[in-house]
Parts: sequence; structure tokens; C-alpha cells
Amino acid sequence: MNILFFLTPKAMCSYVDADSTLRQAMERMENSGYTALPILDAEGHYKGVITEGDLLWAFKRLCVMDIRQTEEHSITEIAAPRRAVQPVRADTRVEDLIAVAADQNFVPVVDDRGMFIGIVRRQAIIRYCYDRSRAAAAEQRRKPEKQEKRVPVSAGVQ
Repeated sequence: MNILFFLTPKAMCSYVDADSTLRQAMERMENSGYTALPILDAEGHYKGVITEGDLLWAFKRLCVMDIRQTEEHSITEIAAPRRAVQPVRADTRVEDLIAVAADQNFVPVVDDRGMFIGIVRRQAIIRYCYDRSRAAAAEQRRKPEKQEKRVPVSAGVQ
């Protein structure tokens, strides 16, 4: 199976530009309902992920006391996110994707040039596995039980 089966394409993803301000990132998170967003440069290359936690720590470090102050600071001022989220390539094996998705809510996917093409949400993988498991269980219930044919002891077989 190809991991693109699970892909939410870039056009359907929320993300922030690398030159966004802290306020823009915060508003994009609020509007999208996500707590973490991919960061893309002007050409569309994946650069990392910014999380609510990254923003909170930046506000503390920068002593932001007024929301208007967040307009003066770029997300690039956050030296490094607290946790790096490495992307996978579109040709990654599903087994390797699952190993990465076990540790994060979504996995960024890039093409062979490092261009962001979308995300795979852990929820999509779990839902697929759950549906497959239920289908297999239903199939198992539909199959009649194979009964072993036994010769009764009283039949005199020696």
C-alpha cells in the first residue's frame, strides 16, 4: 500500500509561512482548530512545525504581555521547536510511516525535492486499521465453522 492513500493534500492543510509573525501563527492555529502547524518557506519547502507550546514558551521568553507585541516577532525568532517533526517522503513504506506516526499527531509528507505535499494524520491510519479489523471480524463471523468429522468409538474402528 502507498502512503499517499492516507494523505491530506497541501490544498486541504493549514500551515504557516516561515516569515509569519507569532500572532499570525497563533491566529492560524485558532482558526484551523489545530495545535500544531507545518512551517513552509516561500517556495513551499517544509521547514518544521510550530506548536501551541512553542508559542507559549516564546511569549514567556520574549516577555509578551500584550497580544499586539506578537505582531513584532517572527516565528523564525523561535530558535528551534521544542521537538523536531521530521517529514517522510512520498515513497516511504507504510510500516515506516506508522512508526513515525506513533509519536506525533501528524506526519508531514514531502516529495523528492523537499516540497511539502501534505500530511498524514495519525487518525487516518488508526481509522483504516480499525475498519480493516472490523471487516475481518465480520468476515470471520460469516464463515461457517468447519467441524471435524470424528468416527465414534462405538463404530468398531480398529
